[in-house]
Amino acid sequence: MADQLTVIVLAAGGGTRMKSKTMKVLHPIGGRSMIGHVLAAVGGLEPTRVCAVVGHQREQVGPHILESLPDAVLAVQEEQLGTGHAVRIALEALAAEQAAADNGTVLIAYGDTPLLEGRTLRWFAAEHEAAQAAVSILSGVVEAPKGYGRIVRDDEGDVLAIVEENDASEVQREIREINSGILAFDAGFLAEAILRVGNDNAKGEYYLTDTVQLARDAGLTVTAFPVDDVAQTEGANDRAQLADLGRELNRRIVTRWMRDGVTVMDPATTWIDADVVLAPDVTILPGTQLLGTTVVAEDAVIGPDTTLEDCEIGAGARVVRTHGQLAVVGDGATVGPFSYLRPGTILGERGKIGAFVETKNARIGEGAKVPHLSYVGDAEIGEGTNIGAGTIFANYDGVNKHRTTVGRHARTASNNTFVAPVTIGDGAGTGAGTVVRRDVPPGALAVNVGQQRNLEGWAQEKRPGTAQAQAAAEASAAAEEQAAT
Repeated sequence: MADQLTVIVLAAGGGTRMKSKTMKVLHPIGGRSMIGHVLAAVGGLEPTRVCAVVGHQREQVGPHILESLPDAVLAVQEEQLGTGHAVRIALEALAAEQAAADNGTVLIAYGDTPLLEGRTLRWFAAEHEAAQAAVSILSGVVEAPKGYGRIVRDDEGDVLAIVEENDASEVQREIREINSGILAFDAGFLAEAILRVGNDNAKGEYYLTDTVQLARDAGLTVTAFPVDDVAQTEGANDRAQLADLGRELNRRIVTRWMRDGVTVMDPATTWIDADVVLAPDVTILPGTQLLGTTVVAEDAVIGPDTTLEDCEIGAGARVVRTHGQLAVVGDGATVGPFSYLRPGTILGERGKIGAFVETKNARIGEGAKVPHLSYVGDAEIGEGTNIGAGTIFANYDGVNKHRTTVGRHARTASNNTFVAPVTIGDGAGTGAGTVVRRDVPPGALAVNVGQQRNLEGWAQEKRPGTAQAQAAAEASAAAEEQAAT
């Protein structure tokens, strides 16, 4: 590839058909924004310089672009007067930053083509440079070309023009090779030609494709390279199209992971974001969504019916019917079913978070267990400890959050409430129904439930005429009769 590669990403349009307060290119798909996918593809080329043209909602779009490519130059297109005008604005912005180049290659991409891959852009740029062309068009051959500009070639196959559908003859409308809009230019030619692109057309806009005719008139080479995977060049203009692209992107991601050694039981109900990382021999069961930057180590089993966002799952772990966010699950640990892992949850190796357990900002040690029906918030639980069913870590006093510490190999009973801040020592225990308000020393047993009293005949006295009272009376009579015999 040429030593000098400039990429211009066009992202100024309003996207009114989205009918959204969110700028079109910022709509999420596969864990990134649409333009985020494009910038990832562009970044993979390691270009000399990148310029993004922004316009509508640039106060949102600009910073988002710089998060992905901090060295990108932002060019502001105040009025959207066509692609030719946008590219001219970009070249002016690059010149102002002393980043313009009068040699090498300039690639033009669009911020709403989320399936675009870096390897495709690399191949396209290499083909353009090998052809020593002034202009190259990334084209595609499609079954239904309606709505696209057609690539018109001569008998030798050389590109003569791009003809828009409204201007095409009946014969030209039969052409199946279409213009994707992604173009490559010789930098020197583009710098000169962009100043000669006019707006003498029905819309009064400056069309970048007019450079094709300028190159032809100058006797320069114009080429078109059909990409096999035309879907990479497809954009989304409304939410229905975005959903279609989302399904296709997910299909590609899931297929890639399966080919890399991941078992996906039901690809149709499995969603995996672009930045998720999976090890070989991971198994994903139906109804699972792996989102954000989730990482899953080898031999882990995830699902069914599980959503994990920005989570880290250890080797051999098992996560069933669980919702997790910003949580870490250690090697060989088990989670679920019906668990809720909130941010800050760290479950140690071979630990357990069981059915109907919610955790938040909690570190649960190696081999420790919270098996059922509990809330664990702002807590530290030592290795080997078992937390009884129905336990509440009462971490909030109405104003501030407080932390509870449970030591190693402690055994707490059912239906406990730990009123933070409180510490339960190593090897300590608690009795059933205990409310722990003070620290429990290591090895001690904390109990604070009063002695049980049975009020005989209470149902018959307090609930006369009810089924409860009748059942109690019958049982008492039967007991008296049995005692008499």
